[in-house]
Amino acid sequence: MKVTQEKLPASQIGLEIEITPEITKQKYEQAIRKLTSTINIPGFRKGKVPRQILIQRIGQVRVKATALEEMLQEGIDQAIKQEAISALGQPQLSSSFDDLIVNYEPGKPLTFTASVDVFPEVKLNQYTGLEVKAEEIKYDPTQVDTVVEAQREKSATLVPVEGRATQIGDMAVIDFKGVIAKTEGDDPDSEPKPIPGGEGTDFQVELQEDKFIPGFVLGIVGMNPGETKEVSAQFPDPYGNEELSGKAALFTITLKEIKTKELPELDDDFAQSVSDFETLAELRASLEERYQKEAADKTKDNQQEALVKELLNHVEIDLPTTLIDQEIDAMLSQTAMKLAEQGIDVKKLFTQEIIPQLRDRSKPEAIERLKRNLSLQEIGKRESIEVAKEEVQARVALLMAEYADQDLDENRLRAVVKEELLTKKIVDWLLERSSVELVPEGSLSAAEETETDSESTEAVQEAETSNPE
Repeated sequence: MKVTQEKLPASQIGLEIEITPEITKQKYEQAIRKLTSTINIPGFRKGKVPRQILIQRIGQVRVKATALEEMLQEGIDQAIKQEAISALGQPQLSSSFDDLIVNYEPGKPLTFTASVDVFPEVKLNQYTGLEVKAEEIKYDPTQVDTVVEAQREKSATLVPVEGRATQIGDMAVIDFKGVIAKTEGDDPDSEPKPIPGGEGTDFQVELQEDKFIPGFVLGIVGMNPGETKEVSAQFPDPYGNEELSGKAALFTITLKEIKTKELPELDDDFAQSVSDFETLAELRASLEERYQKEAADKTKDNQQEALVKELLNHVEIDLPTTLIDQEIDAMLSQTAMKLAEQGIDVKKLFTQEIIPQLRDRSKPEAIERLKRNLSLQEIGKRESIEVAKEEVQARVALLMAEYADQDLDENRLRAVVKEELLTKKIVDWLLERSSVELVPEGSLSAAEETETDSESTEAVQEAETSNPE
């Protein structure tokens, strides 16, 4: 069989395939035998219909179409095997099937064209000596104080207060009942509509403004035990319960008791009660180490992200449709699994009408992910960067022990771990051979926002210039 190859855009190979006269005649005869044994023609038994009667009844076009369907598929499969092409996805017939039926003559050669996606060539114009900027995340010592104070708050005991009115920071014990406030259009003689779930007895509310709907807490501040008053409040818009969204409310509140938080002393006893450490100094040192590591990890993540983004500016990859579609499928599957784990009915979200839109929205991210992965893989091959089996096995064993209560596929996990460790190793290799300037946190994102605003302004000005009133 004669096969001619041609490189096409989007990492496709075009194939011109010539089927020999012997095959075109053989497939035609096979088609007639197949149709003779399957088609019912009145007056004849199956398999006993004369050749000319069969062709006269069903038409030569049908016979040719039956022969072509098998001949074309076999021809493409044989061509791919003969040319040792590593095909991605299903090959596509490029020639018009109708034209082939017209041109097909049994016993004469038949030429047709097809195309097949292949793995893309990764052209790396530069991948060392890259120069980028990345935001440095610095350790904030106040984080330790914040965490320690939060633990003190959790460990606080409530102590009754007498002889004064409530104030911000107190814990108030109240009875309350709420109704939706009347508006101008409401019947003045009608009964106020109770708020669903808007009442309680011996209810404890911390007097902080963000603990309840606006107006409720401030209405309690200044009350004395035993006092009852009406407090106006406003449900925010939007609100969890749409029926209450933006509505004004009126609460009848009785203050029964005032309590205040008594925080534990910041000492070794406190450290032992909230952690596994013996001293407060050890607890603070552990927290400091954790947040220093977090800051360093975030800084490194920023460096890696900046470097890979710059790398893509020096890479040329003509991605085939098959790979893009596979990546989109994987992304949507991951999203569906996460939603299902949250108890969301995926079938209601992933409808036949929505899926095409989701695929279109996912395409840019899928393309970027593919370019990242393929670029790093190519660098790994060129520089012979590998991960030792011992490293992979150690990580797998750790994860299997950590998630022993889950049904993990160890082989699948090993493949994922190997890919993650290899990617990390390749990126670290690139970092060592590139220049990354650390800049203050927020400076790059602020610059990007300014650039975006500038571009938007220019676009508006151009539109106004091209469309004068």
